[in-house]
This record gives sequence, structure tokens and C-alpha cells, in this order.
Amino acid sequence: MQSTFDLWCIVELFGHTKIAGRCTEQNIAGTNMLRVDVPPTPGQPSFSRLFGSGAIYAINPVDEQTARHMAEKLEIKPIDSWNIMELMKKHNDWSVHQLINDFENKEQNAGF
Repeated sequence: MQSTFDLWCIVELFGHTKIAGRCTEQNIAGTNMLRVDVPPTPGQPSFSRLFGSGAIYAINPVDEQTARHMAEKLEIKPIDSWNIMELMKKHNDWSVHQLINDFENKEQNAGF
């Protein structure tokens, strides 16, 4: 009988990056991935990240207190969502805004 992977860990990733949190295995689209639930720290709320096995260099099981301490020390940030319209508003790039509006109008007129 295979046990479920559920441990507090410091995970070393290719690219000289580390992340710390509670690690579990999660199957997504037929592929097992490592899910790291990073605990909240004074600087940010909790978040989760998923990694394929090819991105992982090492998984170091630790106690919860050590993982929480490292999560705070490493200051890994959650992934930012990208929204082109929000970026344009932030940078007031109305020439790009006009190009996107023109593109959307052509799509609507073409029946997409």
C-alpha cells in the first residue's frame, strides 16, 4: 500500500530557487505534480504553487516550524496574474489600447 505524500519541506528548484511549505502530490491532467502550500508570513498571505518533477532538484523534509521560518526568510512571492488591460491602464499606454480595440472590433466584425 502506497502512503500519501504530505510533508513540510524546503524544496530546491532548478534555477537556484527554494520554496518552503507543506508539500503534497497532486495529479493534474494525468501528471503528478508537487503542490507546495506556502504558509502566511507577516509580508504576504498564504498561496500555493505547483511544480513538475523536472523543475525539482531536491525535496528536504523538515518540521513545520522550520518550514514556516524558511517561508518567511525566503520571501517567495505568489505568481502575479497578467491582464494586458490593467497593465495599459497602469502605464497609460493608449496607443496599445487603441490597437487592442481595433483588433477586438475586427474579430467581432469577422464573426469570431
